[in-house]
Amino acid sequence: MEKETRLKRLYFRSAHRGSKETDLVLEPFAKARLSSMGEAELDEFEQFLEENDNDIWDWVSGKSLPDDRRYATLIAALREKYALSS
Repeated sequence: MEKETRLKRLYFRSAHRGSKETDLVLEPFAKARLSSMGEAELDEFEQFLEENDNDIWDWVSGKSLPDDRRYATLIAALREKYALSS
């Protein structure tokens, strides 16, 4: 898939989630960051978007973290963007 098409799909998926809260967190992050992400980061973000909205919200808001520390860098970047403490 062409990178431009992939970026558009990831942006759309970030902005059109199941919950408004997650939309409001992921859409601006995607808009600001997707174009500068490398392939590995895009792969990780794509996997992240497969996760449940409630889990994503809990991870970003600091209620919990994934058990296996996956997405640690991505979650830290999201928390930094929104100035959320750990």
